[in-house]
Amino acid sequence: MSKYLVSLALYFLVITFGLAQEEENNTQASDSITTSLKKEGITVVDTLKVKKRAINPLAPSKAAFYSAVFPGLGQIYNKRYWKVPIVYAIIGGGIYGYIYNDDLYDRFRTAFKRRQAGFTDDEFYDLGTPNAPGADPDFSEAALESAQERYQEDRDLWLLVTIGMYALNIVDANVDSHLKQFNVDDDLSMDFKPYLDMDAITAKPVYGMALTIKF
Repeated sequence: MSKYLVSLALYFLVITFGLAQEEENNTQASDSITTSLKKEGITVVDTLKVKKRAINPLAPSKAAFYSAVFPGLGQIYNKRYWKVPIVYAIIGGGIYGYIYNDDLYDRFRTAFKRRQAGFTDDEFYDLGTPNAPGADPDFSEAALESAQERYQEDRDLWLLVTIGMYALNIVDANVDSHLKQFNVDDDLSMDFKPYLDMDAITAKPVYGMALTIKF
């Protein structure tokens, strides 16, 4: 389960880095094409029209705060409703694993203490026929001690997993809110126009192309 938590964390980091790298590569490629065309004597007219979006710099912080107060609330704030059941499933699973192992730890620990005190009436002494006279214990003292230690370790592991899933829920809300503000509209159009003019000084034709993208 701890490997699963690390994989999820790396998944978000890879996505974030990949989107940032893709944006940087696209910008560098665009600048490189513009420079090459200018060297060939082609004038590049920038007619890119962008529908500006209102960016809320506090949105990521709000999303993270909401998810910290109540898991899944930040995802609702980001309108990523499909993530809410996933958040509840992973955090709820962690809580269930903790409670389950804690209950078994308490039961084995109680039986171990009573066995050390000389009692033979614990639930693990004779599972097949309880209170049968002369029956050998199904769980020895060593087995009871080993079981309580194992369930204690599992309980502590599930506690760490639950805390990790809770933290990941906050990180996801924050990162998703950052990326959400860079999304473009579905209404995307592109127009290509050739460009031709005369240079007033050199009297030479100046030609090029214009690419108009509206979104």
